[in-house]
Amino acid sequence: MVHATPVGWRARIVLICIVVVAAITIWITNSFLTDRFTENTRNRAELRLALYSGNLLSELRRNAIVPQLLAKDPELIGALESQDFSSSTARLISFVDEIGAASLLLLDEGGRTVAATDRTRLGTLYRDQQFFVNALRSNATLFTTAREDTGANRFIYSRRLESQGTTLGVIAVEVDLQKFERAWAGISDAVLVTDSEGVIILASEPRWRGTTEVEALARQPALGAIERAFKVTSDWTQVPADAYLQGEAVMRMGARIPFRGWQMASFTPYASVREKVNAVLALEIMGFAILLAVGFYVLGRKSASRMVFFQRESVELRRLNQRLQREIAERERMQLSLEVAEQSLAQSSKLAALGEMSAAVSHELNQPLAAMKTYLAGARLLVQRNRPEEALTSFQRIDDLIARMGAITKQLKSYARKGGDELHPVDMGEAVASALSMMEPQLRQRKVQISKIVPSETVKVMGDRVRLEQVMINLLRNALDATEAVTDPEIEILLAAGETATLTVRDNGPGIDNLDSLFEPFFTTKQPGDGVGLGLAISSGIVNDLGGRLTARNGETRGAVFEVQLPILSEDIEAAE
Repeated sequence: MVHATPVGWRARIVLICIVVVAAITIWITNSFLTDRFTENTRNRAELRLALYSGNLLSELRRNAIVPQLLAKDPELIGALESQDFSSSTARLISFVDEIGAASLLLLDEGGRTVAATDRTRLGTLYRDQQFFVNALRSNATLFTTAREDTGANRFIYSRRLESQGTTLGVIAVEVDLQKFERAWAGISDAVLVTDSEGVIILASEPRWRGTTEVEALARQPALGAIERAFKVTSDWTQVPADAYLQGEAVMRMGARIPFRGWQMASFTPYASVREKVNAVLALEIMGFAILLAVGFYVLGRKSASRMVFFQRESVELRRLNQRLQREIAERERMQLSLEVAEQSLAQSSKLAALGEMSAAVSHELNQPLAAMKTYLAGARLLVQRNRPEEALTSFQRIDDLIARMGAITKQLKSYARKGGDELHPVDMGEAVASALSMMEPQLRQRKVQISKIVPSETVKVMGDRVRLEQVMINLLRNALDATEAVTDPEIEILLAAGETATLTVRDNGPGIDNLDSLFEPFFTTKQPGDGVGLGLAISSGIVNDLGGRLTARNGETRGAVFEVQLPILSEDIEAAE
């Protein structure tokens, strides 16, 4: 009878401890890495969803202004009045590439297509279409979603054309949103967009269009449901799934698109999470297996049969190691491809923002141009009256305005890139005086009473002098426009210093009706042609970049009150700078 030696028992106890430690380590690793990789996947999904929704909203806003511009085109109005459309189609074609729309249609009062970028649609009647009927009944630009027989949707902005109060026809702009569907079809995520009623209007899966999200997810074959049941019972590394697509667990992310109640959702597979966790677990298992193999080798070194067994086991482990290394290399390559795709999406979103820059440049240069026009008129009168010295003063001011226009252009480029310029101490009182000097011709022409209250001590903030003056000029310009219909226009400017530097601009105009949308891009209460609605949006962005905030409210009796609050620069901080 053979008895186990104390050394043999100790070796067995060590092996049992190794097994227990391995089980605990694998369990903890699985829980920790599953949560971590799931959070990383969720963050990337949120980032991609923000990029998708931003691109979609940018495309809609870029096309929304087109019908308003084309409705004032004299050649199109003249063609509808004369019924001569020989050059109308060519004119629309010349616009479509620059606009980036899917197509442009010009309809007469009866709904017949008289000009189109797609010549095959000439003569087509749209008198019963919703976008045509609604446009005839309204003076504004309307947005309509039309479902085709093929299941695809058309997204149309339409506006009525009129001359001297007579309706001539309708201009329609079809927005090319299908390009986003084509782009989504090439990624692993499933993406859909629903309207305010919850009906899917855009989707990476064409068969989902026209259904709700619940109905779309329910459209899975029987095999997919069976596969899902097997995966739920067998995959112990899986976190609870948000939904299932084709039997595969996916993570659902949702986002609101600030346009007509639209919603966007994406479904990201958990496959990448499972692959990463399983890869690490496999490495851990392999390490513990090697450790156990060494232990078994020590225990069975006196037995030739066990030695052969462990040798074979070692060969298998080496093969497993090579296979795992190949799988890890392949997963790293796929991860690199995903990062490249995300960078491409970020660049596409940045390029889409360039469309808004042209409108911003036009708006920000409007005030210097208006001032230059006034100075030129005054200089002309001074020259005619043989007062050249005073005329030279006006020319010097025009030269200063030209330099300022160059500075505004540089700052607008900085606004598009978000950051990069150095900040310096800025005297708020001097900035207010400079802004008033800039607006002096318009204020003198309108005979506006200006009340300026500035403390005797210097109020300084960290910022950029030109950008702060842009904010002040925008606020003064808005106050000037708000008091246009007032008999005795008054504008009050108050600069106060406390915990923050606060600049208040108050007018005695009619006030503001819609305070919630005031700082959104392209929101304006002015007449078409008087502004594009970017002044307050740009001003709010500048103040936020400088660590402050821009707020607006209505006065107690009447008028609007704008407040700019910025961190004040104390003497200790300035000395440290």
